[in-house]
Amino acid sequence: MSTDPAPVPRVSREEFDALFAEVRTWGRWDPAGRGAWNRVTPAHVRRAAALVRDGTTVPLGRPWDTRPAPDNPRPALHHMTDLGDVEPPEPSAHKDFLGADYHGKSVSHLDALSHIAYRGELYGGRPARGWVGAGGARFGSVADLGPLVTRGVLLDLPAVLGASWLEPGRAVRADDVLAAERTLGADIDEGCAVLLRTGRFRRRRERGPWDPDAASAGFHVDAVPLLAERGVSLLGSDGDSDLRPSPVEGLHSPVHTLALTAMGVPLLDNLDLEGLSTACAGAGRYAFLLVVTPLNVPGGTGSPVNPVAVL
Repeated sequence: MSTDPAPVPRVSREEFDALFAEVRTWGRWDPAGRGAWNRVTPAHVRRAAALVRDGTTVPLGRPWDTRPAPDNPRPALHHMTDLGDVEPPEPSAHKDFLGADYHGKSVSHLDALSHIAYRGELYGGRPARGWVGAGGARFGSVADLGPLVTRGVLLDLPAVLGASWLEPGRAVRADDVLAAERTLGADIDEGCAVLLRTGRFRRRRERGPWDPDAASAGFHVDAVPLLAERGVSLLGSDGDSDLRPSPVEGLHSPVHTLALTAMGVPLLDNLDLEGLSTACAGAGRYAFLLVVTPLNVPGGTGSPVNPVAVL
């Protein structure tokens, strides 16, 4: 396997629509708005907790990014609203404001099921125009999800390949996923969360930022049936899980479409997985307890988030 981009198999819309129908889980769960998070039972949580051995905790969220860059055209906001200079003395209070247009390529965030519609429909076949409006989402909002505690698996592709990162445009295919499982000794199974490390933020630190909408490493759609067969509850990446340029004609985010709209699998985007890569390599294991606690935003299509892995 190479870290560099290679010719990527193209996928027609007809082939994509057949794949969409193949992995679709509509009508499987109640409540439907939690999608694949319904897979995670108390037994899954207990099994994940048993993975904790030395208690090492690794935060996966990026620093709040207020600096414009090619991959951050709408920077997050942070400013002080109170410096304690207009209040009666003792104690003084210091207050600040946070804001973000977080569905981009910089802020670590969770995508809820209402984030993506395909052919005008959300997960389960609900018409997007009827369920998402100016007041937010009435189905599949981040408030429907709640927290997730489950077994996480890091697919550390650069570690498998003995490289620092995958070059933008490098497709992660089904054979790459299988090879990572074998090499890292971490199987993907029912209810687990799969985190894909491409080394994006190490490359960014060493080479500088670039536009990930133009080129980014990520899953090819031919990896999705394998993940669907294994019954994953969550996908995440240091990118947004999608390969760019997209291999599917006329569709800019095919993995988002398959995961959220067909499979009901929420996504974690823009994670910083460098610390987790180091911790997993040091521990000699790539499975861990993962805790994801999105903000409770009624009607929200997602949320900024700082997941935590515990080894």
